[in-house]
Amino acid sequence: MTTGAVWLVAWLTLGGTGVPWEPQTSGTPVRLRGVSAVDERVAWASGDKGTFVRTTDGGKTWKAGTVPGAGELDFRDVDAFSASTAYLLAIGEGEKSRIYKTVDGGEHWTLQFTNRHPKAFFDAMAFWDERNGIAFSDPVDGRFLLVVTSDGGANWTPVPAEALPAALPGEGGFAASGTSIAVYGERHVWFGLGGPAARVLYSSDRGRTWAVATTPLATGEGAGVFSLLFWNEREGIAVGGNYRRPEDPSGNVALTRDGGRTWSTPTGARPTGYRSCVAQLRGAPGPTLVTVGPSGTDLSVDGGKSWKPLDSTGFHAVSSAVAGKGLWAVGEQGRISTLRGPGRSK
Repeated sequence: MTTGAVWLVAWLTLGGTGVPWEPQTSGTPVRLRGVSAVDERVAWASGDKGTFVRTTDGGKTWKAGTVPGAGELDFRDVDAFSASTAYLLAIGEGEKSRIYKTVDGGEHWTLQFTNRHPKAFFDAMAFWDERNGIAFSDPVDGRFLLVVTSDGGANWTPVPAEALPAALPGEGGFAASGTSIAVYGERHVWFGLGGPAARVLYSSDRGRTWAVATTPLATGEGAGVFSLLFWNEREGIAVGGNYRRPEDPSGNVALTRDGGRTWSTPTGARPTGYRSCVAQLRGAPGPTLVTVGPSGTDLSVDGGKSWKPLDSTGFHAVSSAVAGKGLWAVGEQGRISTLRGPGRSK
């Protein structure tokens, strides 16, 4: 267990209050909506006005930049694999939905994918590994639109529409944090929806075939599944609620123990409001989960069964490093913070 995870769990057990978010200087005033932690030193974030930021020293310094030709785009999702390699997804109708990639730390960016469907609106992407990824859009003419890559983004191929269930009238995804789609292992993928129903579509063969399940999350305009996370191929969590009511905890968390086939509301205390993103605090038992939203942060040490409010600082997205160290959250006006325990170096 990492030092930060040890301290946080001990603090929670002793009844402590106030999460140790340590603010860092992002170098940009724009709203940040996506974040991807690589390890305890390297992380990337993304946001409005074509902006990305990167740290290679644990957040002591962040370097902000703008993707050439993308100054009007809103990057809601970033997936990073190293200090050199990262993908960015821009949202918006028609050709505003794009995917870029860098292999030299952001010095140069390649436009890999431009959406050509005028009615499509891409919400998020996820990667099984550096070469294999998937991205999804809101429905087009009653059908979901997904694209996959197996060559590091050089080519993005549409998933046949007939492989997916039909969309419900008024159904769509959310691009709040770029985490409404999740993958696990080499083949599993899930993506969440909202509107008339809070559904999750899932596949165990990299999107070749799909099934669908309904979750107990909030429904209606502005409500549904905003973020998904799986810590094995069977156990996972969906968080969300209604972003129009940020302090309303109704229908904001659901758990699955069968790979997304069925979902249930946990019986313990729930997060204290609408939540736009959830991450696993790796190196801690439980699994230990952190969820964020505009009204604050909550933490669970039992895999989402019960939650404790930690802090009222608003964030849009949170990410923890797969390597077990490094966790960052991002939000309004360039806000970036990291989670640290006493005794950890800054």
